[in-house]
Amino acid sequence: MKQEKNSPRNLQISIVVPFFNEEANIKELYQRLKRVLDRLQLAYELIFVDDGSTDRTPTILHQLYENDERVKIIRLRKNFGQTAALQAGFDYARGEIIISMDGDLQHDPEDIPRFLAKMEEGYDVVSGWRKKRVDNLWLRRIPSLVANRIMKWLSGVEIHDFGTTFKAYKKEVIKGIHLYGELHRFIPALTSRAGVKITEIPIKNVVRQKGKSKYGLSRVRRVFFDLITVKFIISFIDRPLQVFGLIGVIFGGLGFIVALVLTIGFYFLGWSIRENLGNLIFSVFLMMMGLQFIMTGLVAEILSRVYFATHKVKIYSVEKILSREASLPESEED
Repeated sequence: MKQEKNSPRNLQISIVVPFFNEEANIKELYQRLKRVLDRLQLAYELIFVDDGSTDRTPTILHQLYENDERVKIIRLRKNFGQTAALQAGFDYARGEIIISMDGDLQHDPEDIPRFLAKMEEGYDVVSGWRKKRVDNLWLRRIPSLVANRIMKWLSGVEIHDFGTTFKAYKKEVIKGIHLYGELHRFIPALTSRAGVKITEIPIKNVVRQKGKSKYGLSRVRRVFFDLITVKFIISFIDRPLQVFGLIGVIFGGLGFIVALVLTIGFYFLGWSIRENLGNLIFSVFLMMMGLQFIMTGLVAEILSRVYFATHKVKIYSVEKILSREASLPESEED
């Protein structure tokens, strides 16, 4: 296939890479990406997102932009985190297939053709699977194993590695996802709500050679709460009253049963209200909790409607965009 002119309308591949203080890895990653993509002879763009770096990352990225028309730079005003940086890249990507990967050289660009080959089989999302992991056992591998098992169980998505950034998406799939928190690692689960076809391929996992890792045990707490968030989004975001209402009915029902038993005992068995005052208070407490949960569910129903109606709030702030395209991305033009 001949390489086409890189206009927004015929771009076939967008590579989205977030960088935060990766001055030692940028040039090598760029060269390896370019070598692989040029060999494929497909129209592509490289979207490099500078997530508020404080080293020479902005300078190096600017040099790449000056020398290669396929390079687009998005510089965020501060360090918003990997999820926000990826969302910025997705918003500005124009390719029919969008591939995200890390900027620390732990993802091998040579795996990209395998992602594309799998996409040609009709899949909407192809996720990388670090089948043979080489990173730290206690800080990375064990927490990741536990989180992946839980996510697989909660979402019903049959993949082994939710956490890796190295994934390929059809444009229409990823453009419909709005990320926040640390939810970039759970994109396959989020897209599963729409019934998309998801698969995975084994990818290389290499030890970081340069720069400092941004990962640690501090992320475990955030991942745990994001697991709960993802499960709620997948199952109940458009019907929250079902989960809160069910809890409310359970608590309220238990309170009613306790009160009913006390009433029967008082009228027919001669029970003393004074002796059972604690049980009576407990029954009222349960019924009040049930009412609170039901009211929370009703409020959540209203908020979910507002969420779907006004879901254009950005989780990042762009300081500068270096691009040779004159028009704004689709998400900005709406």
